[in-house]
Amino acid sequence: MRRTMDFIQSAPVLGNQYRDDPVLREMLARSLPAGVLAAIEGDLDELGAYAAEAWAEARAREAAEPTLQQWDAWGGRIDRIDVTPAWRRGAAMTTRYGFVAAGHESTHGVHARIDQFTRVYLYHVASEFHTCPLAMSDGAATALKASGATALVERAVPRLLARDPARLWLSGQWMTETAGGSDVARTGTVARRDRDGAWRLYGRKWFTSAVVGEMALALAHPAGAGDGTDALALFLVETRDTHGRWNGIRIDRLKDKLGTRELPTAEIHLDGALATPVGEPAHGVRLIAPMLNVTRTWNAVCALATMRRCLALASDYARRREAFGRPLARQPLHRATLAALAAEFEAAFHFVFFVAGLLGRGEQATPGERALLRVLTPLAKLWTGRLVVRVASETCEAFGGAGYIENTGIPQLLRDAQVFPIWEGTTNVLALDVLRALGTDGVDALATEARALLAEAGGDRHGIGASLDAARAWHAARRASRDALEAGARGFALTLARAFAAAVLARHAAWATRERGDRRASAALDAFAAAGLSRLAAAVDVDALLPDNCAP
Repeated sequence: MRRTMDFIQSAPVLGNQYRDDPVLREMLARSLPAGVLAAIEGDLDELGAYAAEAWAEARAREAAEPTLQQWDAWGGRIDRIDVTPAWRRGAAMTTRYGFVAAGHESTHGVHARIDQFTRVYLYHVASEFHTCPLAMSDGAATALKASGATALVERAVPRLLARDPARLWLSGQWMTETAGGSDVARTGTVARRDRDGAWRLYGRKWFTSAVVGEMALALAHPAGAGDGTDALALFLVETRDTHGRWNGIRIDRLKDKLGTRELPTAEIHLDGALATPVGEPAHGVRLIAPMLNVTRTWNAVCALATMRRCLALASDYARRREAFGRPLARQPLHRATLAALAAEFEAAFHFVFFVAGLLGRGEQATPGERALLRVLTPLAKLWTGRLVVRVASETCEAFGGAGYIENTGIPQLLRDAQVFPIWEGTTNVLALDVLRALGTDGVDALATEARALLAEAGGDRHGIGASLDAARAWHAARRASRDALEAGARGFALTLARAFAAAVLARHAAWATRERGDRRASAALDAFAAAGLSRLAAAVDVDALLPDNCAP
């Protein structure tokens, strides 16, 4: 009788995540001047090594989560939050590598955002979602600079962009309340002036990430200002007073979340928190608008980072795991499955870094580039938020039973991925935002830019222009009926994202073939386009499908 020998399956191993990432390295070689790349490459190599070391360290210890201690031994309220080891290293890492500062410094000019987001991409998974408050800090610095509130800019922005850990501030965004998430008009927090004329906030914020930071931007209704979005004001709240005590802030509890469990997310009450209005105490939603392009780009980049980690682990495991007499890496169907995911990732990667490049143009951007950024940013966030969940789910499946075992680290990738379609606007919220950003002729502008990219690529072999033409016709046919337009907005937005991404990838693939003799990107484009660019949905009888109590 033949006996099967017992064996211990080798775990996947990560190498240097900068050196081992040809998609990243090619993008940088094409996008950055040689001098800029040479100046930052040492940092990128260190971050690539740190990413691998952090993964190995996390597998070798028990999972750590933040804890809240509300009372001291004598009954005094302290609301102390203890964070994980990775978070305790966060300030030193942030200031050393400039995860926020690099995007605002003039050192590399219009390439600043590509430099910054490359660093973020390499750091994200190792950071245990310390990138969340960094994104909000970047957004806060951007919003404050755009506000013209000179005193607040001088006080807060240098700290948000600090290169010294002792001076660094983290910022939260305290917008979400129990009555509404995206519907900020239902904000119940009230701002009142005390006898000295100072503003104080009273209310409950239901979902506050980065409550451990030194400041936050919060929305509130000034007392007597009336209801609605225009009546909301934006306030800067410093979380501690001059004695280090909480500034009128009570931590009710830390949230018990599906993922992002290392990130301390809290429910809080504001009970007279001293606050400073950002500009006039009105039109607060307009004041937060400048941060959206920033925080949504962070969301997309961090989704890319998670996808890259999934693919790196699944690919290494495929070389180690044997089944039916040979490694998974030599099984045709498994290879095809991983290749399809890699193609989707590469298209998304080049799309997101195209957006990052536009964001980096800043004040040098033309009106057309700013309009393009306004449309492409929600598209990038929307698409990558959906794609990362699929890639993480496929990764769990690629590991078989091991992908369902918690301490392999693989299930955490899926749990954490689910936050990306939710943060900074859900898929449907963003799809409707895309409709607003497009207006009446935005699809034409998008198609024009795609044609320019395809001209650089040397032509359109994949029907990219035809997909955009179909999207434009779909949009025009439904413009007269807002309900019909909104009902299909998700598929419309995904079509725009996929078609434009294909154009961006086509340009890069042509460069890689011409300059490096590398056809990997061209193969990725072929596979991506073969999976279909259009996601336009035909009209369906929604009322017939929904239960009676859901029908209008």
